[in-house]
Amino acid sequence: MRKLLSGNEAIFQGAIRAGARYFAGYPISPTSEILQQAALYAEEDPTFRFLQGEDEIACAIATISASLAGVKAFTATSGPGFSLMQEAIGWGHVVEAPCVFVNSMRVGPSTGMPTQPAQADLFQVQGGSAGDYYPIAFYPHSVEECFRLTVTAFNAAEESLSPVVLLADAFLSHLYELVDLEAIEVEVVPRTKEPLGRGKRLFTGTAHDKLGNVKTNDPDIYRAWISEIKGRHHEVAEKYPLYEYLPREGSDTLLIAFGMLSRIVSPLKRRFPFFRPIRILPLLAKELREVTKSYRRILVVEGSDGQ
Repeated sequence: MRKLLSGNEAIFQGAIRAGARYFAGYPISPTSEILQQAALYAEEDPTFRFLQGEDEIACAIATISASLAGVKAFTATSGPGFSLMQEAIGWGHVVEAPCVFVNSMRVGPSTGMPTQPAQADLFQVQGGSAGDYYPIAFYPHSVEECFRLTVTAFNAAEESLSPVVLLADAFLSHLYELVDLEAIEVEVVPRTKEPLGRGKRLFTGTAHDKLGNVKTNDPDIYRAWISEIKGRHHEVAEKYPLYEYLPREGSDTLLIAFGMLSRIVSPLKRRFPFFRPIRILPLLAKELREVTKSYRRILVVEGSDGQ
């Protein structure tokens, strides 16, 4: 049955379909409805746990900790909150905790314009935490895609053993569309990581061996670990080369847009060929090279100053 759902509601329902059993969040525009959905759902289902933390730092740590304890977990925030979560995201990559971070972007920097959409957090998603790590991120453009890509984000998290980012924006979070969730078929990757105590018993953000023992002066151990992480993330990302490409004869200009902007420029698709990246990170380099070689000019329309 088709229901009128917002992007935020579809994201939450996608998380439930993916098997999420834990949500930690702090109220912030434009994702507060996800927190509200989680609070209501926790009252209905005693196997689902909900935490409204004291701040976004606590919520990020709680999400990663819940993952290490053995459940699929996620959190949701926006620009300023996502900034506070960066150190925890780095820790999540080091301890190999599969979980999902939803970042619905708004105008910044700092508090910015809390109710206005933007796309200016891409640099932060790519490298907001310290050191080398290899984030995977997806960005829907419709309510149905919010549902589908939330499941995809959880799948990629389980396969890569890392936090995966689902991007949205204030426009998409509050967009309402008719969607039949029951008719949507999605593959769900089961939980892959052994819970705390059944395998590793020590999780540290410091360089460590496979048992979690601290090894801060052994370059061979670090080299082997970072190579394994990089290879795994590359392999998982290659499973999801998600994009939309609409060729158009008679034009030598390729139009590129994603998220909310892909909807705003939709009338131009009648005149120009169009490319919409859905997997934002890692960059769809191979696919972009193949598509762009046919055009003399490329026009990128985005909600940021050139990210």
